Amino acid sequence: MNEFTLGVEEEFMVTDPVSRELKSHEQKIVDAAQKIHEDQVKAEMHQAVVEVGTHICRNTQEARKEVSKLRTTVAQLAGDIGLRIGAAGTHPFSHWQHQLITDNPRYFEIVDEMQEAARSNLIFGLHVHVGIQSRDMAIHIANQVRYFLPHVYALSTNSPFWEGRNTGFKSFRTKVFDKFPRTGIPDYFSSIEEYDRYIKLLVKTNCIDNAKKIWWDIRVHPFFETIEFRICDCPMLVDETIAFTALFQALCAKLYKLRAQNMKFINYSRALINENKWRAARYGIDGKMIDFGKEMEVNTRSLILELLDFVDDVVDELGSRDDLQYVHNILEHGTGADRQLAIYQQNNNFADVVDYITSQTLKGL
Repeated sequence: MNEFTLGVEEEFMVTDPVSRELKSHEQKIVDAAQKIHEDQVKAEMHQAVVEVGTHICRNTQEARKEVSKLRTTVAQLAGDIGLRIGAAGTHPFSHWQHQLITDNPRYFEIVDEMQEAARSNLIFGLHVHVGIQSRDMAIHIANQVRYFLPHVYALSTNSPFWEGRNTGFKSFRTKVFDKFPRTGIPDYFSSIEEYDRYIKLLVKTNCIDNAKKIWWDIRVHPFFETIEFRICDCPMLVDETIAFTALFQALCAKLYKLRAQNMKFINYSRALINENKWRAARYGIDGKMIDFGKEMEVNTRSLILELLDFVDDVVDELGSRDDLQYVHNILEHGTGADRQLAIYQQNNNFADVVDYITSQTLKGL
């Protein structure tokens, strides 16, 4: 299939192994990594962040190899200068006020416009691209897949702590990001033309200078022939990253298949989907979500199992069944947030949590 190719981007924190604080790597990791992987490793707005991105992968097996290779390289290069990398949605205790902004006109421009919303945006996400060649089909799938975003997000929750506090959320990352404009679950667009008119209007009225300033949880990518899923916290484990990648790919393939059979999933309003997103952020997989068809609350875990059933008839063709199986591990052993909280509760020590995150980031590599 040349549809449903994959691209995976992960954002990592860079930490000091002694203080466990976030630490600026002064672009040394990026500069060294670019000699090996060229443009697959990039700087982010804050200097304590490194972003990596795979090449275009044909399936989840290729994506796993690339994600593993990039984590390994970045970790080794960080180690060479006495630092560590970690994969979580937020750092457990570092304060954004102490973090340096990367010396780049684009970032200075964002900070100048967004002010404290940008400076405090010290968060780490996972972005998954799924290849869809027709933009008409891409907007159709993006509209429908919105309903399932909270389910996958619940599985990915990995940011319970913020600035040395237990926030009570399983994912506080999106609460931080909500301060930005043009974030969250997007509206329904009746056609790709309507979407394009929306973008043109924002550019014309100086709201944005290009479509990349649309930071929704899912977007039809402005430059690539992909749908980009942006809702997940950066997962601690490679197995988790690949499971979510497989799930997003399978959802696209399933909705594509339904469309080919003149069927479609129901489109729900952003207001309703946001109720489930809120619950996912607060409770992860331990709460309830709304089944809008039945108009009742259902355990999130059972909705996730229903989701696996929904995509079951496309996963063998995609070759991702083994990778999707890992979702059952998460349901059994907890999300990244659940595991971070368990480590913290042992000694009430945030340094232990950082050590746990940095060790898990390289587990199985």
